[in-house]
Amino acid sequence: MKMTTEEAFVKTLQMHGIDNAFGIIGSAMMPISDIFPDAGITFWDCAHEGSAGMMADGFTRATGKMSMMIAQNGPGITNFVTAVKTAYWNHTPCLLVTPQAANKTIGQGGFQEMEQMNLFADCVAYQEEVRDPSRIAETLNRVIMQAKRASAPAQINVPRDFWTQVIDIELPEIVAFERPSGGEEAIAKAAALLSDAKFPVILNGAGVVLAKGGIEASKLLAERLSAPVCVGYQHNDAFPGGHPLFAGPLGYNGSKAGMELIAKADVVLALGTRLNPFSTLPGYGIDYWPKDAKIIQVDINPDRIGLTKKVSVGIVGDATKVANALLASLSGTAGDEGREDRKATIGETKSKWAQQLSGMDHEDDDPGTSWNERARADKPDWMSPRMAWRAIQSALPANAIISSDIGNNCAIGNAYPSFDEGRKYLAPGLFGPCGYGLPAIVGAKIGCRDVPVVGFAGDGAFGISVNELTAIGRGEWPAVTQVVFRNYQWGAEKRNSTLWFDDNFVGTELDEDVSYAGIAQSCGLQGVIARNMDELTAALNKAIDDQMNHGKTTLIEAMINQELGEPFRRDAMKKPVSVAGISKDDMRPQTV
Repeated sequence: MKMTTEEAFVKTLQMHGIDNAFGIIGSAMMPISDIFPDAGITFWDCAHEGSAGMMADGFTRATGKMSMMIAQNGPGITNFVTAVKTAYWNHTPCLLVTPQAANKTIGQGGFQEMEQMNLFADCVAYQEEVRDPSRIAETLNRVIMQAKRASAPAQINVPRDFWTQVIDIELPEIVAFERPSGGEEAIAKAAALLSDAKFPVILNGAGVVLAKGGIEASKLLAERLSAPVCVGYQHNDAFPGGHPLFAGPLGYNGSKAGMELIAKADVVLALGTRLNPFSTLPGYGIDYWPKDAKIIQVDINPDRIGLTKKVSVGIVGDATKVANALLASLSGTAGDEGREDRKATIGETKSKWAQQLSGMDHEDDDPGTSWNERARADKPDWMSPRMAWRAIQSALPANAIISSDIGNNCAIGNAYPSFDEGRKYLAPGLFGPCGYGLPAIVGAKIGCRDVPVVGFAGDGAFGISVNELTAIGRGEWPAVTQVVFRNYQWGAEKRNSTLWFDDNFVGTELDEDVSYAGIAQSCGLQGVIARNMDELTAALNKAIDDQMNHGKTTLIEAMINQELGEPFRRDAMKKPVSVAGISKDDMRPQTV
């Protein structure tokens, strides 16, 4: 069949149903973007490629459907690096299309030339460069299939002079693999451990959300064992929040109930998780990871099993299939020993933590420091971060999708949101980029038009993606709601400064004359300031109504005091020691 290379490329996208692309227009991609409208592909032209990539991540995580990142070769493509690495650690199967400088000029240091394969080698699960125009459909098909199989971004690199070539090819076939269900031996051994366990605990990760039916399968297994279910850091949507066995998220600012319950475990089923370190770090002064428990780790990627924690049984498989196989293999008496006492312990532990959480208004200072005490005294009438989160919880619809940026005030909120279903909680994940909250929720809304969406960001992180306000107000873009916690500081770094650097605040202060609500208004959007809990709840209620019923985007600037929560990395920081000493007198003038 005769066709042009760009037609072959777009027809392959159509085969896979990839109908949304995010980026900024460029000449190197125009031969395919020109035919996007005819193909039923929507191109979302963003303000910055980094945000475009995070929109693609949000779209795919919320819908389960692959999307595409594409931009001009060179500087346009380099702007994708942070977003692609974020998607990699979020297990998001996105297609990264990188138009390349023309073959005949590569190596001459020409305009917008960049070695784009090496650039993304550590950011994608698979990458391939088109070697000949006639192989463009074959290569693209393989890249897309590899992204789906690895549940991660994959890259195709296309020299720009390969477009507009006439080729004679047949379109390739899509080959889908059945996902593994774990080996018989491993399933039997794991089922025996769970059957004999006195206090089994299940830890759900992203794999439970990504696997079709994973949450339901884990719920049936938990109910059979009367086992509490914790979730990994930033995976609050991996188990129904209203279920009596739900113990909440582990890790930074997570659920103390979950930590106390998993500390009692004699067997832990880590289901669909690579057991990343941030999901098992101590919290609230509790080093809760059970040192003597038998650990069963289930992951689709064998390279992740046993990587961060010692495991007794490793199972390579789809979370749903493995959970169902374990359930079918349990003994007739599995979960019976201590069942009623265990259920009582779960209920009592959860109730105690819920009461404690509802009464937590302020952040504690470490011994010898006083920043939070001073912050409260400086603005006694302002909301604390926890007051703001309680006000938000009063207004969030049960079916909402939310996104959270990285940073101190978003992380303080980790223990609050829970969900009835998966694909509801979007967070920047273990790469931890700032600027994720707004673009991710925009991408989610593009994919889920009938669902209310709310993004959250601290004011430092929001400054990285604020330029997207200039893009998302156009008529074709759906309305969203964004909350910015405004305390005029880089909070996580400031907390480090109070603990290890004697309040030497280098680079932590933000401009108090900037109004994000004012910027939103200047972009033709609604900008609102909320100064107390009642105002914040009312503003969020109205913003969601305006989003869903009037097509209006609202940015809410929530004014909060400068209290600071736990540092992200107590394990990675230590008090510096002066040996040689540093003096301004040693600074020499440069010679020019």
